[in-house]
Parts: sequence; structure tokens; C-alpha cells
Amino acid sequence: MNNSDKYDLIVIGAGMAGVAAANKCGAAGWRVAIVDALPYGGTCALRGCDPKKILRRGAEIVDAARLMEGKGIDPSGLKINWLDLMAHKRGFTDPVPDKMEKGLTGNGVETLYGAARFTGANTLEVDGQRYQSKRFLIAAGAIPRPVSFTGADLMIDSTDFLNLETLPKRILFVGGGFVSFEFAHIAARAGAEPIIIDRGARPLSAFDPDLVEMLIARSAAVGVDLRRETEIVSITASDAGFAVEVKTGDKTTTIETDLVVHGAGRIAALADLNLEAADVAYGEKGIVVAPHLQSTTNDAVFAAGDSADTKGMPLTPVAVIEGKVAASNMLKEQKIVPDYSGIPTAVFTVPELARVGMLEAEAKEAGHDVDVRFTDTGGWYSNYRIGETSAAAKVLVDKSNGKILGAHLFGPEYGELINFFGLAIKMGLTAKQLKSMTAVYPSVGSDLGSLI
Repeated sequence: MNNSDKYDLIVIGAGMAGVAAANKCGAAGWRVAIVDALPYGGTCALRGCDPKKILRRGAEIVDAARLMEGKGIDPSGLKINWLDLMAHKRGFTDPVPDKMEKGLTGNGVETLYGAARFTGANTLEVDGQRYQSKRFLIAAGAIPRPVSFTGADLMIDSTDFLNLETLPKRILFVGGGFVSFEFAHIAARAGAEPIIIDRGARPLSAFDPDLVEMLIARSAAVGVDLRRETEIVSITASDAGFAVEVKTGDKTTTIETDLVVHGAGRIAALADLNLEAADVAYGEKGIVVAPHLQSTTNDAVFAAGDSADTKGMPLTPVAVIEGKVAASNMLKEQKIVPDYSGIPTAVFTVPELARVGMLEAEAKEAGHDVDVRFTDTGGWYSNYRIGETSAAAKVLVDKSNGKILGAHLFGPEYGELINFFGLAIKMGLTAKQLKSMTAVYPSVGSDLGSLI
């Protein structure tokens, strides 16, 4: 194909949002190209959710055995072989790019590799080659948030952590978000001594504060050291690894560590796309889009996932929804708005913390008459069976109509249980209707009725 030929669509970013859109438009008969400078698959499949949860499996096994000590299991000598666990991870991630590309070419999508940048409203350059298209979908993902303290360049990011050949003993995580907590839980079960430095008083601020405190206590019990209201002053290389100067209030101390990991959030990866040349307005949260995902300043451009400034959470399933909706809107020239209701999210610590719908404070601020149903489930059969004592649920029900406004869960397998609440919120089910479900017994799902 001649590069000067006009495409119907060029997709920038071969993550889940971009691939979903490219496949949909390619299958519909459009002339579509997709471009990425990195291997196809995006953060989730290659550098995020999927490999992270494979590594977590090692932590789950170790933790499960320790919880059953004195209850029929002797965990002594049990340990994670980091090299083998990494090889197991690569067994999943290595084939992904090829599978993605085959799926795309099967739908008639042309696959391009390289760094894309706009040269005009409808033109793009990829490593010097010029391409023209009627439409563009930007789904370029996110990058670690830039930080300004001295020695910030000495940190590794989440991608680097997921490729570590060996796990050092002392690890310091910067920021109190998903990445830091999930990796710290894996590292602690693998024999490391993780420290999390968080600037705020409350980490994981998107989650229920009561359950976050339970997670923090459970984290401390397995050796995760959280330092709140503490800032990084500087990082310097030392003979022993790194010297990290931190400040808590007026007190400055130095922490010696072997590794410093960036867990201080992410921003949309848009800086290198030269969006100004295409008159595409954007900010730190992404491209400024109308609710149907079209750029407000260039009608030829749509955006999805981390690249779009929307009400959707920065989650892979949300990116896929947005990618499909954007594709549908382009194909049918419609203005469908993505449905963000009832989408759950979880921090995959061990055990996990999950939420869907509103936080308690949000529900009250919105004027709902809220029935807050809090239950400590640490002594329930499902948790007794496996030796876990730290687990709880908080379900928010609207007193006026009985509908579920939000659900917040902390405990083993609650990352699965939260999906029932998500479905209930999406379908507008009442607590009574959800409670009417008869589940397999005994299963974690059979606890659902008693939580409501």
C-alpha cells in the first residue's frame, strides 16, 4: 500500500483499547492501520495487570501456607524461586505481541512499528514515513508521572520491576497507590523488606478508608512498612545501593535501600505525539473529548483509555469499552456515550481490596439516605477455612428504593465477589433482589446474601 493513500482510520497505541477499535473497524471493511513503538499488547497484557497477577500467585501460595501453620500445614522451607516465577510470567507475556498482530492482520489491519507524531490535522509521521487518514484514534496509554526531586532518574518503574531477574532484599516504593501496594505484597512474601513512602495521610484514596486501614494493618503484619505524610527529598547512589533522604514533618532521615521503585501515579503518554500540529487539545488527564470520545478541537480525532480525559477509571476494561464505543461512533457516525456504571476495581494485595459504585462519603454528599451495612467477616466460615482473620465488607444501600449504591470488600476472593455487586448496580437491582440469588454452598459467593 502506498503510504500517501488515505486510510479510514489510524490507531495510535496497540494496547487493549487500540486493538479492540482497530479490529472492529478492520472487520467492518475499513482501511485501518495501527502503530506502536512498543511490542503489541499494551501495559495490561505485557507490563501490568496480567504479569503482575502471575507474580502474585507466588505470594498467594506462600501466604496461604503460612495462614495454615498449626492447622495442618507446615510452611517451613517454602519460598518463592523468583527466577522460575519470572519464567512462568514470560510464558504468558512472550507470545502476546505475535498473537495480537495475527488477530489484527486477520481483520485486515495494517501493523506499523515506530514512534508516531502528528504533522497536521489529518497527517501522521511514523519514523519519517508520512501517513494520511480520515480519522485517528489515540489510545497511547500512560507513563509514570514525572517527579522533581534530586535523583528521580535512579528509580525504576513498574515495567522494570516486572522484569527483575533477581529480587533485592530492601525495596523502597515511592507513592501509596496500586503499584506500590501490590508489588510490596509480592516482594514481602518473596522475602524482601519493602517500605512504602506516601506523601498523604491516607494511601489508596479511591478506596473505602475503613477497609484501607485494615489492609494497612494486614500489610504491616507481613512486613510492609508504610510511612505516611512523608516526602522524598532526594535519592543518591551509595556503596550499599541507594540512600533515600525522606522528610516527615520537620524531621529528615535517610533510608538505605537496594532498589527504589516509582509508584507515584501515571499520566497520559501524549507528550511525543505533537498534538499541537493536529490542533488537539489535551491536559495531564488526557485529550479533551466530548462524552462520545471525539476531540473537542479536531473532529477527525477520537481518544480512548488513558489517552482520553473521561469520567472512566484508568482500568483496562474501561479502556476496552471506550475503544469499542469510539470505533462504533466512528463507523456509524453516532454519539454513543460509554456506560461507566457498575465497573469494579481492585488492589490485588494479599488479600485484595475491591470497590464498585460510590464511596460512603460520595453517596452522602450526593444526597442519598444511605444504609451503611458494615460486616467484619474475619471470623466467617469462608475465611476460617483458610486461616484468614482480616476481612470485611461495607455495602451501601439507598433507603428510598433499596438499590445498591456501592460495595467495598477486603478479603480473600473478594475480587470475584465484587463482580456480583457490579452487575447489581449496572442492572439497577435492589439489595433484596441480589439477596434472592441462591449460590453454591459452601463458596465465597454464598456469603453474598449475608453481606447485604
